[in-house]
Amino acid sequence: MPNLLKKYDLLVVGELNIDLILNKIVSFPKIGTEILADEMSISLGSSSAIFASNISVLGIKTVFAGMIGEDEFGSLVLNSLQKKNVNTSFVKISKEHKTGATIALNYSEDRAMVTYPGAMQHFSLEDINNEVFESVRHLHLSSIFLQDNLKNDVIELFQKAKQYGLTTSLDLQWDPDEKWDIDFDKLLPLVDVFLPNKSELFAITGIKDVKEALESLKDKCNTIAVKMGSEGSALYNNSNISYYKPYLNTEVIDSIGAGDSFNAGFVYALLNGYEPDYCMDMGNLMGAINTTASSGTGAFDSKETVKKRAAQFFNKEIDL
Repeated sequence: MPNLLKKYDLLVVGELNIDLILNKIVSFPKIGTEILADEMSISLGSSSAIFASNISVLGIKTVFAGMIGEDEFGSLVLNSLQKKNVNTSFVKISKEHKTGATIALNYSEDRAMVTYPGAMQHFSLEDINNEVFESVRHLHLSSIFLQDNLKNDVIELFQKAKQYGLTTSLDLQWDPDEKWDIDFDKLLPLVDVFLPNKSELFAITGIKDVKEALESLKDKCNTIAVKMGSEGSALYNNSNISYYKPYLNTEVIDSIGAGDSFNAGFVYALLNGYEPDYCMDMGNLMGAINTTASSGTGAFDSKETVKKRAAQFFNKEIDL
């Protein structure tokens, strides 16, 4: 249950950018040609910010540490987080660097993305005030390969979290360079909950089987929750591997942020003291709810909206 001695439940450290989303595209574009999209939207992007926004809606007191530029996109990011009651006091505003942006091309449950990292690449551990570690009980980090400076500090960041008595979670996200050049032997033992998707799990282990890949990490990880899209999810915990059925949406609007919403559901349940099975079920449900509206945060306007979507689309009654 929540620790009432802490001002906040959760510190999210990570990337901040906007998403320019193009929907209803017939085919992938080819060099030298042009295709049309029937829908476009601009919204809060980035794995870390989507996670922070959605878990705050679920009721977790959340503070964010990251970097944006002093520009219109940066204002959109701040306003979007603040609207969802995320504390942005520890977000740095740079006069030198522009706020990052991702262009997402959506095709039903799949997508292609191009990201301009911008200010997020210049954020480092030195930009995080120690005061924030004293006021929270859990650290979550996402998209470390888009944050060059912070990637160099990632082990020290998790060591500091442990020194302050925090529990921790990590979602790597994809490495655009596909080098996966982090010392996982040192990092993963500091991570209480590791939250890769299947492709990321395969990439860091070099093993193309979920069970075997999980077993290869058993001496490094405490708990691993693997996101597998329409296949559901898998959990490694206490040397056991369990599989969980998905909640399937037959009319997907888009899947942007579905993995981040899984993370939000899992960590929400974890911080409220629920057992791993319930954490996985909430992860699957929140990931599915995400696909019922456009953008990573469109389905998470309020607790009531989330409850209504759970009942309407998945015949699931939940208490938040």
